[in-house]
Amino acid sequence: MAGLPRIPRSRDDDLAPAAVAERLQLAERAAGRALEHLAGRPVPPESARGNIENLIGFVQVPLGLAGPLAVDTSAGPREVYVPMATNEGALVASYSRGMRLVAAGGGAKARVVREGLTQHPMLVYEGLEQALAAVALARASFEEFARLVATTTRHGKLVRVETDVLGCRLLLRLVFTTGDAIGINMAARAAELVSAELARRTGALERYVHGQDVEKRANARAAIEGRGRSVVAEVTVPRAALAELARVTPEQLVAIQATYRAGFAQLGTQNWLVQAANGLAAVLLACGQDVAYLTECAQGQLDFRVTRDGDLYASATLPSLLVGTVGGGSQKGTAAECLALLGCLGNGHANTFAEILGATVLAGDLSLMASFCSLEFVAAHERLGRNRPVDGR
Repeated sequence: MAGLPRIPRSRDDDLAPAAVAERLQLAERAAGRALEHLAGRPVPPESARGNIENLIGFVQVPLGLAGPLAVDTSAGPREVYVPMATNEGALVASYSRGMRLVAAGGGAKARVVREGLTQHPMLVYEGLEQALAAVALARASFEEFARLVATTTRHGKLVRVETDVLGCRLLLRLVFTTGDAIGINMAARAAELVSAELARRTGALERYVHGQDVEKRANARAAIEGRGRSVVAEVTVPRAALAELARVTPEQLVAIQATYRAGFAQLGTQNWLVQAANGLAAVLLACGQDVAYLTECAQGQLDFRVTRDGDLYASATLPSLLVGTVGGGSQKGTAAECLALLGCLGNGHANTFAEILGATVLAGDLSLMASFCSLEFVAAHERLGRNRPVDGR
């Protein structure tokens, strides 16, 4: 596979029209199509139908390219420019540096290791005995519930029904596959039907479709069990590349991660990554995703260790990526163009998109941790990330 060229920069004025146009042409060649909306063509208001109410216009956020990112996905090896929508100076530069580190290791490997969107209805009974009877019926009714769900969707499928008892309450954990969509609305409708049928047959006193509401909040359950698409990305970065590109050693990165782990343990956080929210927010926004799921998506684990050869092994585990390449805003305007840039527009690409996100997070964490070790973090933000007021202060 021929490598993608480096993203061009202008030493004189990187925001001059000519410099911006050169990068846009590069992106269009990579996407294999014109990127007219990214270039400034207005999006028709009617394209937002079903996505928003009381429309008055479209928000503009600067979009930059990070990369190239080399990653071995479940659909095969690929090299892509990653579109990132952000107002945070130094962010795209940091991720690009991390992607150079990844490339020095021959590229990342990323895989979806688990898939399943969960919904958690809760039913309330007179007491424990009635709740336990409902548990038995729910477990015996999987095939019936699966047929019921199949009447509501062509793409979604009920794959598991799990139960838990909390006093007189029955908590259902319904697990769905959703094709290439996030599938939230589909799963919510299916959970409504399943819980209503179970409530009818068991005489539940109360029923709540979101009895244990994990939607758009970090939670230990999703961190352990996974929700949406669970991704692991890994790379081995040569010691020499770390020294040349980031002025750091594998031992320094392992040491700083040990310090972070101590701090995270005291925090009690489910997010043991370093800047996952940065990269994920930028790509989710660019690609028309529901950015509120960032609270779930950004949790995960970062792991560093020194290999037998003295290089750095690094991995990122993201158990709860809620993303899609169909539905929502993913196939409209600039979002469709950004997904096309990644080769992930439309059916058959959601897992690949999630795997690219995993590799992107890994690259960003590598770069940021290296900047902490080399004491370059503040200087880089002073140079790239300060949008100073007119008076210069």
